Amino acid sequence: MNGAVEVVRAGALTTVQDAGRIGWAHLGVPRAGALDAPARRLANRLAGNGADAAVLETTVTGCAVRPDRPVVAVVGGAPCRVTVDGRPVAWGTPVRVPAGAVLDAGPAVRGLRSYLAFGGGLLPDPVLGSRSADLLSGLGPAPLRDGDVLPLGQVPAGLPGADAVPWPGAPAELVLPLHLGPRHTWFTDEALRTLTTAEYRVSAHSNRIGLRTRGPALTRAREGELPSEGMVLGAVQVPPDGLPVVFLNDHPTTGGYPVVGVVHETALAGAAQAVPGTRVRFVCAGRDAGGLRNGRVEKRAD
Repeated sequence: MNGAVEVVRAGALTTVQDAGRIGWAHLGVPRAGALDAPARRLANRLAGNGADAAVLETTVTGCAVRPDRPVVAVVGGAPCRVTVDGRPVAWGTPVRVPAGAVLDAGPAVRGLRSYLAFGGGLLPDPVLGSRSADLLSGLGPAPLRDGDVLPLGQVPAGLPGADAVPWPGAPAELVLPLHLGPRHTWFTDEALRTLTTAEYRVSAHSNRIGLRTRGPALTRAREGELPSEGMVLGAVQVPPDGLPVVFLNDHPTTGGYPVVGVVHETALAGAAQAVPGTRVRFVCAGRDAGGLRNGRVEKRAD
């Protein structure tokens, strides 16, 4: 028996996340996994785990847990107040939590999502090779509730170091490099210029499925709807209200609204920490950038 952690305070939305379910989209299964992948990997490294060990991802309000054995824990991602049995301890570095003590990660001071890594990782039953909770499909462990118990993995050999390391901060402005297509021809040239020059804001209706935006609506160049087609992580879909939605880890694998472009997944970590109201800029990347800067939009057949 490697021990377990009991959930004392689940918070607004706390889920188990690892690297996600890669390679199942053809069966309609989303990726899931931690939205802020760099924060997950760093928390695991500081806890002495492999990069893909399962952690807790909190949303805004944090959470509190009680291990039944001594454990090394790291709270990273969004900065927050961290206590052990009410005593302040360090955020962003390894902390020794005695058996029966309560580790409390408080509300996020900046950003949205904090990550709690435990030496040995969390070991709920895997589903399709991942322990991640998927809020769209319902696969994996359900969002945590008070009283839930999660098994811990074997304590890794050696002790993690406590050296201070830089953690990425929540973005004051979210800059998303955009590769146009596959359905950018469904929008007017003026709409494409608007998309890549106007200021958008993060909507309070954003979630793990997609980052929704507030700002100028994009005008269609053609009417009608598409048959459902495959969707990828980072796809920028435009629903009937004309406001871009950037698909995140729990996104559906198919959809019928046109995708004006795609943001590469390496640029999406900031979206995990972008609070409502954060400025969003779509910056055209790749071979389309020059044409848009000069007021020309190349129309290619879809």
